[in-house]
Amino acid sequence: MVRGRISRLSVRDVRFPTSLAGHGSDAMHTDPDYSAAYVVIETDAEDGLRGCGITFTLGKGTEVVVCAVKALAHHVLNKALGDIVGDFRGFYRQLTSDGQLRWIGPEKGVVHLATAAVLNALWDLWAKQEGKPLWKLLVDMDPKVLVSCMDFRYISDALTEEEAYEMLRKGRVGSREREAQMLAQGYPAYTTSCAWLGYPDNTLKQLCSRALQDGWTRFKVKVGADLQDDIRRCRLIRDMIGPEKTLMMDANQRWDVPEAVEWMVKLAEFKPLWIEEPTSPDDILGHATISKALAPLGIGVATGEQCHNRVMFKQLLQAKALQFLQIDSCRLGSVNESLSVLLMAHKFGIPVCPHAGGVGLCELVQHLIIFDYIAVSASLENRMCEYVDHLHEHFKYPVLIQKASYMPPKDAGYSTEMKESSVKEHQFPGGAVWKKLLAGREN
Repeated sequence: MVRGRISRLSVRDVRFPTSLAGHGSDAMHTDPDYSAAYVVIETDAEDGLRGCGITFTLGKGTEVVVCAVKALAHHVLNKALGDIVGDFRGFYRQLTSDGQLRWIGPEKGVVHLATAAVLNALWDLWAKQEGKPLWKLLVDMDPKVLVSCMDFRYISDALTEEEAYEMLRKGRVGSREREAQMLAQGYPAYTTSCAWLGYPDNTLKQLCSRALQDGWTRFKVKVGADLQDDIRRCRLIRDMIGPEKTLMMDANQRWDVPEAVEWMVKLAEFKPLWIEEPTSPDDILGHATISKALAPLGIGVATGEQCHNRVMFKQLLQAKALQFLQIDSCRLGSVNESLSVLLMAHKFGIPVCPHAGGVGLCELVQHLIIFDYIAVSASLENRMCEYVDHLHEHFKYPVLIQKASYMPPKDAGYSTEMKESSVKEHQFPGGAVWKKLLAGREN
């Protein structure tokens, strides 16, 4: 039973100094401080439940997203939660079609990141009120209701509302068995924690060795800054994990299109399953050119973590520009938009391997990919979800990894609620962690 009128929306700038140890470093982001715009929504309902939503950012950019969240707040305040979820498509469109804010989007950039944070909080609140984890809320939802949450504007040439309903209806066949399988075995994951570009070799070796001992069989390495160094590091990792384990590579948008092809030809000896973000994330035809060139080498192209919206994913799929689709639970407009992308990927026969890591991305996206397997794709072939072992201790309901797999969350909500002590300590610039660091820099 959905209840309550939204009485308060707060947003805070939460940052973690991950750059100090090189965590998250890649060819384009050499000193990232993992951060989040953290939204909390409260209602006048007597249950006292709060909806918590985040958007992952890096450092200084967080303050811009926080401003955008505040600019969107008037769309949410004083609205009945039941009215919002009762016409979620209409509310999504209201939020993304703000007459003034739309101009600096539309449905992309800072405003869309802020939209995701707000919507993530609303989905968290809805799931908490229903007493279910988000994935279970979606799995149990009538297909007609699920379809009513999605906006098909701009994608109906690739996926119609009728097609979406039919996919979800068919997805109910065998869903109980797949749900039981997920609860018992979890969803397969791969690790990015071992091979950040800024890690020295000793750290890389130690982390890789530990991951192997913990049962990991899929590894991703950052590349793109220096070819000879990439060859050396990829050889080191391939020698450690052996020929039978899966290796992926991630260039984080570093290359021009011809450069990407030339570079990957030279890295092909290490048998990568994919090269991720080989060029500008906006270059759909460039990705298509790279995909065609690398296909004879058995190397796929993966992208999506910085794909603005469902329209870009539609075009990537139509252009055969990717072989692995990587939704991001904060780059897209929350669950509403992610659902439409999952369904398009299913129609085009492309596996979804979500982007995760950062602050809370693992907590969020586990729900989406578990739902995808149970209710949409019904397949684990060439499918895995990214896992990065950073910052989970700051969440009230952190991810649970067993045997290199995501175990389905059992707590109600979207797993987005952070520990209040962590938020206070890491709030920028007044939290204790930042007061100390900033004082040290001044001295």
